[in-house]
Amino acid sequence: MAPFIPEGIVNPELNLFFALVLGIGFGYVLEQAGFSSSRKLAGVFYGYDFVVLRVFFTAGVTAMVGLTFLSFMGWIDMSLVFINPLFLWSALVGGAIMGLGFILGGYCPGTSIVAATVGKVDAMLFLAGSVVGIFIFGHFYNAWEPMYTGSFLGNPFIYETLGMPRSWFAFALVMVAVLAFAITQRIEDNVNDTPKEIISQRPSYVMPAMLLVITMFALLFLPEQRKSNAREIPADQLLAMLQQNDRFVDVEEATYKILQQDRNFILIDVREPEEFERFALPGAINITIDELLGRRYRDFFGNNNGKKVFYSYGESAADMAWTIARRAGFEGIYVLEGGLNGMFDTLFNGSDNPEDPNNLDEGFSVRFLSKARQRFLEGDALPRQAAPQVPVRTIIELETPGGRGGC
Repeated sequence: MAPFIPEGIVNPELNLFFALVLGIGFGYVLEQAGFSSSRKLAGVFYGYDFVVLRVFFTAGVTAMVGLTFLSFMGWIDMSLVFINPLFLWSALVGGAIMGLGFILGGYCPGTSIVAATVGKVDAMLFLAGSVVGIFIFGHFYNAWEPMYTGSFLGNPFIYETLGMPRSWFAFALVMVAVLAFAITQRIEDNVNDTPKEIISQRPSYVMPAMLLVITMFALLFLPEQRKSNAREIPADQLLAMLQQNDRFVDVEEATYKILQQDRNFILIDVREPEEFERFALPGAINITIDELLGRRYRDFFGNNNGKKVFYSYGESAADMAWTIARRAGFEGIYVLEGGLNGMFDTLFNGSDNPEDPNNLDEGFSVRFLSKARQRFLEGDALPRQAAPQVPVRTIIELETPGGRGGC
């Protein structure tokens, strides 16, 4: 399902209703495709029926082509689509268990529910076994947890792992699907001894296959980065935001957050990596302007918790980064007022005495900046963590009575 709820198209209170409707529709499609028959499902392992392969390959290719075009058109934001994390050991062991159960029982968890719904007794027994397995896993979770959460590899994409562009991977997958359809049909006919008269009466799938290949070939000419997204802010609205000047964070707030090590206050250095390596504010991360809209940082900027503050030497580069990110629809982003130069000038060139001793606010500000200046000059802007204590072990040599032998 597309992320209609995060985009505000669908009311979140109707979430369970749409889940029910989609679940019923999914079950109906599986039943119509013959997935309530264990013989048909197990046929893919024995070579006499490849309907499972065709249905899932068709669903995968259709979803891939649709998401690619919708993402390029800006009608869907892929950063809102959940990607399952990869835990290598649990994926391998779980896949082996599911594959073995598929061969022996003829069902997977989803198809067993569909078959049980239409009254298949074997599916009911299979489903009961699944429930028992879930209970055992949950009851002894502490024993399985090291394997279940072991070898976490994040959210990798196959095309990134292979080091190839997304469009080329999509084109290659479609070609594999077309070849798989043709080869498995030939295998199925040979295993079932299908008469040539029936084979000759089948409709030709050459034109649909060519149309699919041509469509995927067009994807090769689409740019990797979409030009817009569903959350993009109109230009006139962005201009109004720029005129309000409420995107700036003053030096005092930034200094206080740095000294307090506030995890909800993230400093983003938009300078080049070489400049960042020479000097950076404590706790800052380096994201250049060219990298802002990359897929690597979509989840980071999509998380609206806390403040994300751009800074550079001055305000120009940081302001440009803010404009790009805000136009893309990201929220919770700000600009350090005056940049590094303004921060250094305020901290190190300020007076230790207020101009108006009777002004309490000015006096508090001067005292705070004076103490902050001392912390930075002493290299103590961030509290040092004490080294872990090493336990003291005393070795005592014990002698047996008489100095020799033992019991």
